[in-house]
Amino acid sequence: MRRADRLFQIVHLLRSRRLLTARDLAEHLEVSVRTIYRDVSDLMLSGVPIEGEAGVGYSLRRGSDIPPLMFTAEELEALVLGARIVRSWADSGLRRAAGAALTKIEAVLPPELRQTLASAPLFAPNVFVPETVHTAMDELRRAIREQRRVALDYTRADGVASSRVVEPLGLFFWGRSWSLAAWCHLRKNFRNFRLDRIGACEVLDQHFEATPGRTLSDFFLAMENE
Repeated sequence: MRRADRLFQIVHLLRSRRLLTARDLAEHLEVSVRTIYRDVSDLMLSGVPIEGEAGVGYSLRRGSDIPPLMFTAEELEALVLGARIVRSWADSGLRRAAGAALTKIEAVLPPELRQTLASAPLFAPNVFVPETVHTAMDELRRAIREQRRVALDYTRADGVASSRVVEPLGLFFWGRSWSLAAWCHLRKNFRNFRLDRIGACEVLDQHFEATPGRTLSDFFLAMENE
């Protein structure tokens, strides 16, 4: 890594506002602690508002206004791919948001990087997700955000149909399908529901609280213990 790039990376890491030691920075950038001390000293001498000292840690001075760092070509390709995946595989609200985010990024790029953004040869064709899934996802995202229960008509893989009331916790993308992780009131346990097997989907006027044993963190623990 060029020294100029390393200095930019140090500033970028310090923008997190948490205290970082020289060892933290050295491990992240794969250089020696001595190199970090020298780089931080040079940044401070050049006017970058870094506070701290050796052996304690460093951070940017609270209230300082450091212009955002420019993206690299590879970072732009990562953003483009992520946005194209969202536009192909997510609901209409997220598709619009992904397009708007790329437009905002493009507006502040220099011409050479703007071309990188437009011509990135990375694509995410939509060949698996039906429009009914996009519609359900839009409603389920709202229910998760507002912590509201959802009534589902669901058909299992064996064709058995049932109606459920669930507390939606998160949406998961598996490459070919989306699923909803939720606490199911019928089964009194966590369940995964494939979105392409959900029929009717109604967000109810019933709010739920983060109850111990029924949160998204608890869901992950239950999956690990299966």
